[in-house]
Amino acid sequence: MKNQQIFVTKSFMPAKEEFSKYIDGIFGSRNLTNQGELVRTLEARLAAYLGTPHLLSCGNGTLGLMMGLRLAGLSGKKVVTTPFTYVATLSAIMWEGCIPVFADIDPETLCLSPESFRKCLKLHPDIAGVVPVHVFGNACDVQSIEAICREYGIVCLYDAAHTFGASYQGRSLLAYGDYAVCSFHATKLFHAVEGGCLITHSEQDKHRATLLRAFGHLGDDHYSLGFNAKLSELHAAMGLAILPHISMLIEARRKACAYYDAHLPPGIYVRPKLREGLTYNYAYYPIILEDEKTLLSLMQCLAEAHIFPRRYFYPSLTTLPYLPDSARTTPCPVADSIAPRILCLPLSAEITEEELARITDAIRRCASTTNTRPRG
Repeated sequence: MKNQQIFVTKSFMPAKEEFSKYIDGIFGSRNLTNQGELVRTLEARLAAYLGTPHLLSCGNGTLGLMMGLRLAGLSGKKVVTTPFTYVATLSAIMWEGCIPVFADIDPETLCLSPESFRKCLKLHPDIAGVVPVHVFGNACDVQSIEAICREYGIVCLYDAAHTFGASYQGRSLLAYGDYAVCSFHATKLFHAVEGGCLITHSEQDKHRATLLRAFGHLGDDHYSLGFNAKLSELHAAMGLAILPHISMLIEARRKACAYYDAHLPPGIYVRPKLREGLTYNYAYYPIILEDEKTLLSLMQCLAEAHIFPRRYFYPSLTTLPYLPDSARTTPCPVADSIAPRILCLPLSAEITEEELARITDAIRRCASTTNTRPRG
């Protein structure tokens, strides 16, 4: 129906009976949280699927980042990150008392630039860690970034919120770095309504994280300072119901992206370049337009057709008023240029060919009236 609204995403829902079988067990056990059976089962199945044995679920991705920063001993220290990400990345860094330092992004992949990262280290020799972001599920230059980390003795914690189901050179993107964090928010490819996970690489770190997310408790014994970052049984139930569908969800999204590739008018946008060796999860479909004026015009055309894309990631975090001066010492012209003119088109596993045709037709109409041109 041409007046039906199309939003940037639609959360996948399993069949009610698939979810209900887990909920029935919860009603029988009355066990709602505190590392229940469903949470333990979900963690085991995720660890097997991702090939990351030291996996710990948590209440959301932001809490996972905060846990990783604290486990890595980065609280209160200088940490490099990208200004082209969702604000939660920066929020976790600042809530842990870290001092953010921005490095610019690669103009093709939109992930953190190793060259800009190195410039930050020359300006700030006391930098202790880096939080690169695998933007839109694309892979950072992990070899270069981790080589720099080894050279300078820096901890690498990947914000891998978008990477579920994506792999690089045969390994899950969540397997890279000293730590990695994924989000299970309802907008993600794999979700638990709310939730996330932290990946470590030792049983010792996993044990420390287990204490940290549960107020420092194991049973009745209290061992350390902590907070509440636990995943509930209800959220785990949703995750368990969705996990068996992941291959189907990725394939459906791949087909939708292929439709966009084939039917969007040529010459009006550029796309981020996927890193060679990446097995992509088709998490997003971003397009980069000529300028912000063109983007706003396109959004208006789409809104008139009841189509609502989203400006991921806008604004560049360099523009936020509460940043410390350190965050702005390295110029980030690429991020500042891309952020105002990038748009993510509607994409979900359940988007129909009719909906895709509506979107691409509306974009063609807008392009024909505005003489839209891309700029890299």
